[in-house]
Amino acid sequence: MNSFEHGAIAVIIGASGGIGRAFAQHLADTKQFSQIIGLSRSSTPPLDLLNEARIEQCAGHVAQQQGNIRLIIDATGFLHNENYQPEKTWRQIDPASMAHNFAINAIGPALLMKHFLPLLPTQRKSAFVTLSARVGSIGDNHIGGWYGYRAAKAALNQLVKTMSVELARKKQDAICVALHPGTVDTGLSAPFAKSGLAVQTPTQATANMLGVINQLTIDQNGSFLAYDGSTIPW
Repeated sequence: MNSFEHGAIAVIIGASGGIGRAFAQHLADTKQFSQIIGLSRSSTPPLDLLNEARIEQCAGHVAQQQGNIRLIIDATGFLHNENYQPEKTWRQIDPASMAHNFAINAIGPALLMKHFLPLLPTQRKSAFVTLSARVGSIGDNHIGGWYGYRAAKAALNQLVKTMSVELARKKQDAICVALHPGTVDTGLSAPFAKSGLAVQTPTQATANMLGVINQLTIDQNGSFLAYDGSTIPW
């Protein structure tokens, strides 16, 4: 992670999840950052994507730390729980399920960007990276299904792109991107991993993504990228 200022601060949002924990461990191992702040529902202060006041409180907590905030990774996301499952057909579209998808996968990250992007320095490389998903690509959608999740991630991609335009006007060296982690062996994706599909451990996936993040340049601000560095069509 030597493209970032040595001794700066990194922030992991969703730090209690499998991917978030792996990100934090990798970043600690690099010894590039003086402080790695993990935020989640169990952190102090706690972060709740459904509560903007909590998000603002967490951003205020981060802003009070000594040092430049150079890297913010949003590793939050929702695919299923005991109440909501990905739709296989339009007959299964449910407004409550779709609203929850948008609340966690689009509106929550939008509020994170609203409150955390202003914390990035004006000069020298900094980045806000949010985890999206290839299934949010409209151009790459060939099999259908997963209506709520696909639509919410597509909305997230648009939000990232739009935020990046404003960010470029205010923070000339800051980068905001959407990053697809691939299929990762976590509670989110494990029930839907197909036979023959390459499944990464959280440690493997985050190592790959940090490699991409380290290579990010200002020309990639507003991009939608995969864990191998390739560009995904919108």
